[in-house]
Amino acid sequence: MASISPSIAVEAAVPGVAEIRANVVRRRRWDIVFAVVGFLATSVGVVTLLALFVDLVMDGYHRLTPDFFLSFPSRRAAEAGILSAWVGTCLVMMVTAAIGVPLAVSAGIYLEEYAPRNWVTTLIEINVSNLAAVPSIVYGLLALGLFVYALGFGQSILSAGLTLALMIMPVVVVATREAVRAVPHTIREAAYAVGATRWQATRDHVLPYSIPGIATGVIIGLARAIGETAPLITIGALTFIAYLPDPPISTKPPFVSFDWLWSGFTVLPIQMFNWVSRPGTAFHANAAAAGIVIVVLTLAMNGFAIYLRYRLRKRITW
Repeated sequence: MASISPSIAVEAAVPGVAEIRANVVRRRRWDIVFAVVGFLATSVGVVTLLALFVDLVMDGYHRLTPDFFLSFPSRRAAEAGILSAWVGTCLVMMVTAAIGVPLAVSAGIYLEEYAPRNWVTTLIEINVSNLAAVPSIVYGLLALGLFVYALGFGQSILSAGLTLALMIMPVVVVATREAVRAVPHTIREAAYAVGATRWQATRDHVLPYSIPGIATGVIIGLARAIGETAPLITIGALTFIAYLPDPPISTKPPFVSFDWLWSGFTVLPIQMFNWVSRPGTAFHANAAAAGIVIVVLTLAMNGFAIYLRYRLRKRITW
């Protein structure tokens, strides 16, 4: 007597098994189709970005010399550099990080750990989420009316830093809340069980576990700010500047100077925009070289965020 396969016997004994098996096979087929379509879509974006970056490198790599980084902009393309642009970028990002990051992280922790669950908190959360998607030019218009004219900060590094700080705050707030929310409630309950206050539980237990996510959000927010042009042009950033602001550190007591906060400035994206708008292939090559610097800085900051998150998470033991 011929033996019967166990699967055939199960299908014969249990009604509907054949339909279930066919349904599973069909869904697996659709999973494969979706994976292929997703891979092709991702490849189109990556290949396009890679092609544009390769074209940028081919146009501007020969300008990436020490003189290019140590020279001021010039009307002669061969002598022009990005010294004032990258110094201005560094100073603006210092102000952005010093003001935006502490406020945003504190706001995220408060909303997640301390704020009461009522309609006011819900309204704030909705507005913070919406502000993360607001076009950057809106922040520039707000800063022009508030920082430049109303508060009298003028077209200065301080105004630029405050503008970018406002722009990255919603992103950092959302990232902070998500990182804090990912910490299991059992950790908080264990801290409360041994007599810790809410602040002690947050400081000693919640924050150490949420730092990887918070740091990632902060770096990604700063990486976005470093390439912004529209809000800085709106508040009056200079497109041509051949001097450096006063240094933050002085040789005379009290050895720290804040005069640089009121200096005029330019940044790498605006310098690139200035060169692109000029006729002549030499200036366009300078713009391509500045674009390479911006792309490398952005990729480096995002790569550092991934590395930092990986290293910090390895140290965490649940």
